[in-house]
Amino acid sequence: MRGVAVLGSTGSVGRSTLAVLRRQREHFRVVALTGGRNVEEFEAQVAEWRPAYAGLAGGDAGSPYPRGSEVLLHAATHPDVDVVVNAVVGAAGLEATLAALGAGKRVALANKETLVMAGELVAQAACAGGGELVPVDSEHSAVLQCVGGCTSGLARLILTCSGGPFREWPAEQVRRATVDEALRHPTWQMGAKITVDSATLANKALELIEAHHLFGLSYDALEVVVHPQSVVHAFVEFRDGSVLAQVGFPTMELPILYALTHPARLPDTGVRRFDPVEAGPLTFEPVRTDVFRALAAGIAAGRAGGISPAVFNAANEVAVAAFLEGRVPFGRISEIVERVLEDHTPAPAASLAAVREADRWARERARHHASRT
Repeated sequence: MRGVAVLGSTGSVGRSTLAVLRRQREHFRVVALTGGRNVEEFEAQVAEWRPAYAGLAGGDAGSPYPRGSEVLLHAATHPDVDVVVNAVVGAAGLEATLAALGAGKRVALANKETLVMAGELVAQAACAGGGELVPVDSEHSAVLQCVGGCTSGLARLILTCSGGPFREWPAEQVRRATVDEALRHPTWQMGAKITVDSATLANKALELIEAHHLFGLSYDALEVVVHPQSVVHAFVEFRDGSVLAQVGFPTMELPILYALTHPARLPDTGVRRFDPVEAGPLTFEPVRTDVFRALAAGIAAGRAGGISPAVFNAANEVAVAAFLEGRVPFGRISEIVERVLEDHTPAPAASLAAVREADRWARERARHHASRT
């Protein structure tokens, strides 16, 4: 029985994690839960799982649970926790990842911002504390399953993306897209922020930066291709020219289970079995980089290194929030991110303090650009 902490249990990945754990009660027990602002759902989860620790990173002041960002740290470092599923959205998940790795935990990472903002610091924390990082994103899980734990023969990774709801839209129509239209993802059910990121392709930029840190490849060896059916999650090319792919119908539950058990596998009868005939024809297209400019902006930030990825991430978070609140049109998201990256001065991400300051500055600058008509 391995103890599990689920950070962000009321979000889409958190709920999927609990669905997996319901089918694996003989192997795992929920030791700690942290939620956001959905207090009603969180209370139902606590009543079901009865964790040793429960806290809300958000929520009302009248809540009976501990509140504030520190609850993530308490859950991530609980002595009875073996695996921390970090499903927190955004920069808020960084310190919990560092703390869990420093405490020797396995971190099943769905919070891609952790590696984007501070990939080198994460590696240092894992080395110093003996912790282990296992990706939950379907694309990175696919790569991990293909390489079998040995990355020495890797030559190239091709991550797939659905293309989002605006894959075939004319550029001007994309610029004017509404919030409701942006949230209609064709293949995945996700939270609002990551769904908008998938519509702009900023999410794929974050995943490329994450892949760079996870698998040690240069950005020249990382590519993205549009795959509308979302059945092939990644292609892995080896030095001898061999290519492997991992396939499956869209679900987060399989990569979550694998992150919990890697390198072992457990049976899971709740996941839809793959049928190649049912999957039907699979197609692939190039990314329209002239329309979805956030992808190129994120890759450029990744190549620059240092604090630049943290600046990209923070500016994107602010721009997406402004869009969801109706303060800027969809087309302004990538423009705001580009402007912030143009304004910033690259520097090393030498410490957590440096990363925090880059994050703070980028948010302030992004709010300034978002306020301008």
